[in-house]
Amino acid sequence: MKPAPNSRRERVRAMLADLKMPGALEAVDDILASADSGAATASEAIEQLLTAQVELRNNRRLQSAMRSSRLPAVKTLADFDFAFQPSIKREQIESLHELGFLERAENVILLGPPGVGKSHLAISLAIAAAESGRRVYYGTLAALIESLVAAKTAGNLARRLKVLTHPSLLVVDEIGYLPVSQEGAILFFQVINARHERVSTVLTSNKGFEEWGGVLGDEVMAAALIDRLLHHCHIVNIRGNSYRMRAHQDLLRLTRHDEDSVQAGAR
Repeated sequence: MKPAPNSRRERVRAMLADLKMPGALEAVDDILASADSGAATASEAIEQLLTAQVELRNNRRLQSAMRSSRLPAVKTLADFDFAFQPSIKREQIESLHELGFLERAENVILLGPPGVGKSHLAISLAIAAAESGRRVYYGTLAALIESLVAAKTAGNLARRLKVLTHPSLLVVDEIGYLPVSQEGAILFFQVINARHERVSTVLTSNKGFEEWGGVLGDEVMAAALIDRLLHHCHIVNIRGNSYRMRAHQDLLRLTRHDEDSVQAGAR
């Protein structure tokens, strides 16, 4: 039988271990030292201890979500450059990241030309949802449809539909970048119809709604799809310059500057 811890620090560490709070356990020595020296009050020390545990839990949730959700990268709201996209209502985006739309099973559609940050914001919503403990799933429209067609061919369509209809948040990226077959459009409609008013979907598109009939190859199908998506929906229209083009232009200016410096040195 283990001897009982004989100091407050040891007793706190033992209790944190018993409660399975590894984040707090890792931080407790520094936090208690700060409290003992008077640099932190008792309430501040408790807050710091709980914060350490919450941060570890959120990091673990995010790592798990990255593995299961197919998210291509970690992109957060804190990383988004609102100054470069003044057309975006920051208050709307920040409100969406509070995730009330998930509680109400509402959708979010981000529209705008390529490179303006639609995917970044969609992924940041998925990250926020994952950190809150929700199950999320990400895919481009082309990849999702390809997986549905393959599942149908293999006789596993019901299982695949379950994968796509059950997550609290599904992100469908890049609608309009590649054409969709009629079979693919029908399968995608089944996914959206099954999720309608049950769970939330975030979609991005470089096409206006009037062009979705051309994307899906069926005006009637597109109208029915849009009707369900817009029933309870937040629309974010982004009108601005491309982040990728800005990066290319910055690189081009830097290259030209280096070339001019070399030429000046040669003279």
